[in-house]
Amino acid sequence: MKKVGSLMSIYMAVALSFCMSLTGNLSSGHFTVPAFLISFAVSFVISLIIGLIVPMKPLTDRLSAKAGLKEGSNKRRLFDALVGDIVYTPIMTLIMVTLAYRQAAAHGGKTPPYGIMLGRSMLLCLIVGYVIIFIVTPVFMKLSMKQAGIQPHAGGRPPQSDNE
Repeated sequence: MKKVGSLMSIYMAVALSFCMSLTGNLSSGHFTVPAFLISFAVSFVISLIIGLIVPMKPLTDRLSAKAGLKEGSNKRRLFDALVGDIVYTPIMTLIMVTLAYRQAAAHGGKTPPYGIMLGRSMLLCLIVGYVIIFIVTPVFMKLSMKQAGIQPHAGGRPPQSDNE
């Protein structure tokens, strides 16, 4: 199961970093390939660290059980995506906006106040992150389980065992 978790962390890091970097660079109004690539690399490292430190499946399982949500239900998928979004997006957005703000200020660029820049980016990235997490999680879970040699059950989740 650790292999599945590690693969999920990598896949989610790539997907979220790509989408968040693209969103951030396009919404800034100053898209450049080098800025996108730097943003993607930094964001990927941040996402990977979060994914390897925070055990998302046990976290979502505990929170979903407390909320009374059944495994495989649409409400559970929506809730799991919200939990993932709350874990990943604020940290990534805070770091990326801070870096972008400092870089723009260092080059004499005209920027809105930091709080406004962070607020707009946070709102946009929370929405984009939620949608991306909701869409790609089941796909990546099935792919990760297949690569780990585990047959997925309904809903794309691994079979439950007593020794987890």
